[in-house]
This record gives sequence, structure tokens and C-alpha cells, in this order.
Amino acid sequence: MPAPSAAAFDRLRALAAIDDIDGRQSKTIDEVFTGKPLTTIPVGTAEDVTAAFAKARAAQQQWAARSVKERCAIIERYRDLVIANRDFLMDVAQAETGKARSAAQEEIVDIMLNARYYARQAAKLLASKRVQGLLPGIVKTVVNHHPKGVVGVISPWNYPMTLSISDAIPALLAGNAVVVKPDSQTPYCTLANAELLYQAGLPRELFAVVPGPGSVVGTAIVQQCDYLMFTGSSATGRSLAEQCGARLIGFSAELGGKNPMIVTRGADLAEVAKAATRACFSNAGQLCISIERIYVEREIADEFATKFAEQVRAMTLSGAYDFSADMGSLISEDQLKTVSNHVDDAKAKGAKVIAGGNARPDLGPLFFEPTVLTDVTDEMECGRNETFGPVVSIYPVDSVEEAIARANDTEYGLNASVWAATKAQGEAIAARIKSGTVNVDEGYALAFGSTAAPMGGMKASGVGRRHGADGLLKYTESQTVSTARILNLDPPLGISGPLWQKLLTPMIRLVQALPGR
Repeated sequence: MPAPSAAAFDRLRALAAIDDIDGRQSKTIDEVFTGKPLTTIPVGTAEDVTAAFAKARAAQQQWAARSVKERCAIIERYRDLVIANRDFLMDVAQAETGKARSAAQEEIVDIMLNARYYARQAAKLLASKRVQGLLPGIVKTVVNHHPKGVVGVISPWNYPMTLSISDAIPALLAGNAVVVKPDSQTPYCTLANAELLYQAGLPRELFAVVPGPGSVVGTAIVQQCDYLMFTGSSATGRSLAEQCGARLIGFSAELGGKNPMIVTRGADLAEVAKAATRACFSNAGQLCISIERIYVEREIADEFATKFAEQVRAMTLSGAYDFSADMGSLISEDQLKTVSNHVDDAKAKGAKVIAGGNARPDLGPLFFEPTVLTDVTDEMECGRNETFGPVVSIYPVDSVEEAIARANDTEYGLNASVWAATKAQGEAIAARIKSGTVNVDEGYALAFGSTAAPMGGMKASGVGRRHGADGLLKYTESQTVSTARILNLDPPLGISGPLWQKLLTPMIRLVQALPGR
């Protein structure tokens, strides 16, 4: 099966929120598997962002006035279109990112899960809620949720559909408009979904896609949005947080990770070894929540390493547009350089390669074997720094306590995986790991796929959460409306001010003593 046709990209190019597309400077997009030119994309400017925001603000007023039920119906139709067009969407994802089709399918599944969850929950989450007032029966207190306005989304290249569209869906359902800057390497993943959103009935001005460099387009979005959703490196996240703080706007970010796996005595090592190939090497390890550190109790470490290395060496690498490959390509020369440097540095400083360790130019310009290392130390580049590639290290430990301590000994806290003799033991270990998500008897997919539960990072791995109620309500301004139904806090008729003040504290104390207070 070949890459998507040029005609398909031509159709999508017209959806970019850029005027005079044909007369603009453009960037070439290569098919990652082969390095051959695939298509071009117009390069957006700060002026394009300003124009997109002007249109988005006008459209948002009308969108917010529509019922939540109407908004949800559009997202439900979009979900159906994603399912109907899933093969084309996976083709585009593979061509732009170089990922295996199984990893591309993860993006389709994620969009389906998010669209269905929020379309079914938005009305309930956004409904005005009666809460306990100051004085029962006397004061009525209601909490409302208003949209922020125009949400900016700056999305990365590694999961470009999931991390632009799935983050935009709850923002749209909350009544906001959205302006997206896709990564310059993967703009068509976002545009392909924008086409389906428009077909589903979403006003085009309400969801604008402005491709272009982060220094220009991204900066302009941060300067104009009412809330920012970002996924990317911790370093960039810190910079964007400062800019949002200066403007006093909300900010949510999923950032980097150096994610641990713990394997204890009694775990089924054959099962763990098989599952670890997905946990470590899905999307060639270019996944914020993939595993890069494996802590194994010492008495089973050699057996596990042997079984895991066998599984890794048996993985199939290719650029096929079908499900025959276990792992695809890296996305860029920069990623290939980082991975190669981390492996070369580790070998030079004494680490052992028990699987992989080599670039594979025979398969394509950016392929690198899934790689397993042992004897890694903190002095090595891959010891504490995120590789963001197909490299994982195995560390024998003397106890579960040591495994937990070393898993937590990092600036990151995004995801973790635990494999123990029983589910209860695994859950007990999981509760002690300082990480936003922990998977017991799985690598990452269970927690990320549980869209009703919040997902995000602790420490340098993020701010805020996606998924669950938090993933929608963060795009709103909460408002409290309290109504005096019988009397306010002025003294009632016939009671003097001093007496009223004396009675006020005992009266509130009495109210607090009532059942349910």
C-alpha cells in the first residue's frame, strides 16, 4: 500500500487558515519512511494567527449560544467520520511520522474514545449545579461554567492527531473556539481531521489550523489565546508557562518523561517481556509515556533480560502501510542523532547492548533498531535524560523498596508500569510511585485510554490534566451565583446591628452542626 496521493494533500492544504495559500512560502513535507518529497505546506505568519483569532472570536460567540446538545451531536458525527475514514487517517499519520500502523491506529482509537466520552458527558459536566449555600433555605448558591473564549493548542509531531484533536474536542464542547499550531513536520494529520470536523458541521472559523514555525505562529498564539494547551518538552513548557503567567491566562501541559517499569518476583516474565516491547517501542519509543527504565528484582533480572532481548530481536521493522510491522521509523535526522548519540555514549562508558543498538539505513534513512541496554549509569546521557526513542535500560535491584525509590528518583513523573506476583501487590506499589498515571500489568495504554480518569504529569512532567472532568472544565471559567432568598446579612427588622453581630457567629455555628453540613 503506497503513501497517500498528492491530490489528497492538495485537498487538505486548502483548509489551512492562511490566506493566499498558493502565493505563500511553503515547506516541503517528506515521506518519513523513504525521505522522498511527499507534498508541501504553506508557512503561516503572525498576521495569519491574528486573522484566525479574529474570525474565531466572532464564531465563538455564536457557538457558545448553541445548546450543548447541538455541539455534542457534531462531535458524534465527527467520530463516525473518523471511523469511516480511519484507513486514510492512518495512511497520513504513517507518511508524516514514520510510525508503524499499530501506533497510527492508537491515534484513531484515542480520538474515538475522547469524542464519545465528552459527547456523552459534556452536558452533565457543564450543567449549572446547585451547591450548599451559606444558610440552608435562606441562601441559594449555583455554580455555572462559561467558556474561556479562544483556546490555543500547540501540538507535537509524535502523536499529532491525538495531541491536537483530542485536546481540542473538550474545548469545543465547552463552547470555545480553537486555534491549533500543528508541528511543522506533521501538519496534515491535523488538517485531515479538520476536514472531517467541518464535514460533521463544525463552523470552519471555529477551528483554525495555522501551520508554521513555533517561534512565529506559536508565539502569536500564546500572545492572543485565552487558554493554552501544550504538549512537548519540559524546557519549552517552562518557557510557555512564564509567558502565560505574564498574561494571567490558564495553561495546561503534558511534558517530558523518563518512565519506569518495576518487575518483581512472581511476575510472569514471559508475559512481561512481550508486553514490554509495546511499552518501550510503540512509535519507536517516541512517546511521552513509553518506558525507558526497567527495575527488576535481582534474582530474576537475568532471566527477564534474556526473555526480553529475545522478544526485541524478533520485532519486525519496516515502513509498510499495513499491520505487518512491530515498529516503524524515527521521524527526523535530529531524533536519529539523539538516539545514536545516547547509545554510542552508553557503550563508550561501559554499558552493554543486549539487543539492537544500530541504525538501519537498509530499511530507510531514519530507522534505528529497538535497543536494550544493561549496566547503565547516571553518568551516561541516557541514564537520567529522556531519549525519546527506541532505547530502554534494565537495572537489577535488591528489593521492591529500592525499585520504588529509584523509580521516583527523577525530575519527571508522567507514567509508570508495575508487574508483580498479584494485582494487589502491583496496586500497592503503584500507589507509591510519584507519577500521574501508573499501569498495573500493562505499559501505558490502560491509563491513557481511561478517558474518564485524569491524565497528566507530576513534577517536571506537566501542569494540569487532560481526560475526565478536569479535561473539559479546565477550558471554562467557573462562576458562583448566590441569591438571598429570604434575607441577606444585614440585621433583620427589629434587631440592632450590635446584637445581630453577636448572634451571627452562634447562628452559623448552629447551622454547621446540622446533619450534612
